[in-house]
Amino acid sequence: MSRKFKQDNLVGQSNSFLNVLDQVSQIAPLDKPVLIIGERGTGKELIAARLHFLSQRWDQQYLTLNCASLNENLLESELFGHESGAFTGASKRHEGRFERAHGGTLFLDELANTPGLVQEKLLRVIEYGEFERVGGSRSIKTDVRLICATNEDLPLLAEQGEFRADLLDRLAFDVITLPPMRERREDIMLLAEHFAINMARELGFELFSGFSEKAKHILLDYHWPGNVRELKNVVERSVYRTNNAYVPVHDILLDPFESPYRPQQRIKRIQQPVQAMVADLPPNSVIASVQAPTTGFNQFDFSNIQDFKTLSQDFEVSLIKQALAASQYNQKKTAELLNLTYHQLRGYMKKYQLLESQQT
Repeated sequence: MSRKFKQDNLVGQSNSFLNVLDQVSQIAPLDKPVLIIGERGTGKELIAARLHFLSQRWDQQYLTLNCASLNENLLESELFGHESGAFTGASKRHEGRFERAHGGTLFLDELANTPGLVQEKLLRVIEYGEFERVGGSRSIKTDVRLICATNEDLPLLAEQGEFRADLLDRLAFDVITLPPMRERREDIMLLAEHFAINMARELGFELFSGFSEKAKHILLDYHWPGNVRELKNVVERSVYRTNNAYVPVHDILLDPFESPYRPQQRIKRIQQPVQAMVADLPPNSVIASVQAPTTGFNQFDFSNIQDFKTLSQDFEVSLIKQALAASQYNQKKTAELLNLTYHQLRGYMKKYQLLESQQT
């Protein structure tokens, strides 16, 4: 059976969001592969479902698979099926997603995680519309519209040889890039109200009394690294904790792990490489004049701090530049050194105008 699609899950009025919906409406009727790119929590699966239900295949199967959730053998079997006896435990024939989605749409999330063998078989399906089950020798024809999504930079991975360039070419008939929440500031309160009202209904409240001014400021000032999914969790948690239909939501708990009893191991693990980088900063750096704390803030020298914001920004720029140099300007490795995601690093580099001056 086809999965139901809730239109009201796509909420927004910002130009960046409306442009995406226009692009979806334009490409949906065409029987071509589509690649959706966006940070985690930006709604890639919702956009994929919209593409399907606005297409001529809307009344046929719509199947999904997260490619990161399975190892290579299981992923190959789930996509293409297997014959009885193909491997240990394969007691009977199994129809894969491509076979079951015949006539409909298949959405593959986390595409960047697919191993080389699977990429090769995907390329064959796109080019010839056929595949073989694992352990089989008979070609099976299939008519499937393929929609794929990732939060990785696939062109960069293709340049580095970590993703097949020919597969990328076939998939990228059109590419839909979803804007993060920081580029959709006009939608934050609209989405927050939407999620809050739904949560109030779930809790059995007669109404939702809105957000206090303090709560609105917190929601609007936060950078939302987890995007719409994080916003939904924060709002629903805040409504649930308020637990009163007649009182506006006032307290916004952004971090559910915040607690005086939180274990400190993670903080210690991050702190050491930061201190090592500070020690290696050039002598003329603003940060170099400030001694990083080692055993406590009582040993920190605040005498040279003139502007906290400027100091913090200089610190971030210096760390990024040193990490780039240490990783030979490989941005993926740089992100790992800084304990960031690739897209978070790209966001910082864009913020400080480092993209143009650094190697990609």
